[in-house]
Amino acid sequence: MTATPAPWRTLVSAGQLRERLADGADVALLDCGFDLADTAAGERAFAQGHLPGALYAHLDRDLCGAKTGRNGRHPLPERAAFAARVGAWGIGPRTLVVAYDAQGGVYAARAWWMLRWLGHEAAAVLDGGSAAWLAQGGVLETRPGARTPGPAYPASASAPGTPLAPSIEVEALQEAMARGEAIVIDARAPERFRGDIEPLDPVAGHIPGALNRFFKDNLGAGGCFKSPGVLAAEFAALGAAAARRGPASVVHQCGSGVTACHNLLAMAHAGLHGSALYPGSWSEWCADPRRPVARG
Repeated sequence: MTATPAPWRTLVSAGQLRERLADGADVALLDCGFDLADTAAGERAFAQGHLPGALYAHLDRDLCGAKTGRNGRHPLPERAAFAARVGAWGIGPRTLVVAYDAQGGVYAARAWWMLRWLGHEAAAVLDGGSAAWLAQGGVLETRPGARTPGPAYPASASAPGTPLAPSIEVEALQEAMARGEAIVIDARAPERFRGDIEPLDPVAGHIPGALNRFFKDNLGAGGCFKSPGVLAAEFAALGAAAARRGPASVVHQCGSGVTACHNLLAMAHAGLHGSALYPGSWSEWCADPRRPVARG
């Protein structure tokens, strides 16, 4: 009897995905394509062609909660609400989930992180996205995917504080930083981090003391993630303190808690587990004028 292959937990290649699908494995594909400047673009692209059987996961509707004007541009939804959405996608604890997009994996990484936030470990991102799928001889289809809806993802697996994907709120982050216990890594482009420009939020700049690791630096020339060894070395090079104190001391943020997940995925792929996400990120931080701002 052939043993069941171990589930992927970070990245999967297009070739590996094709083999698993050919074997008839229960794989839920989530197309997470999105465009912050045109929030309907991803859904239009999905209608024009997507991986066979894929469902569409919309950043604002499915991977985001209600905005208050003070909690960031893409706050996390209530855990129970996301558990219900995942169940409606036909995803249960034994389902292997592969998320993908055509934007370098940035939105797929958000879905990956949120599934882990629920306690779902069998989740991965398609390395290279839909372009890699096509390059490996895969085809696209226009018929919407269909999976049998199920109950909400089990509450026992969705308990707050799951070690798979820790998060931190702004007050706790400020306290940890004041104690020198948190190393903050900002995933935004360098010009946004410095405060030279700010196209999305009302205040330019960054959290004082944060380090900058542009999420696109996780990718090689072909659009796939760099090797685990290269990624581990590059994250270690961000600062001696980060390397010495370990990944559990690292908090990832960006503009709104989306591209930060790309850095979280890169670290996990490199074997650096335990870092936290600050979901509100810069868009929440700068919404309160009492919080300090750094530039340069």
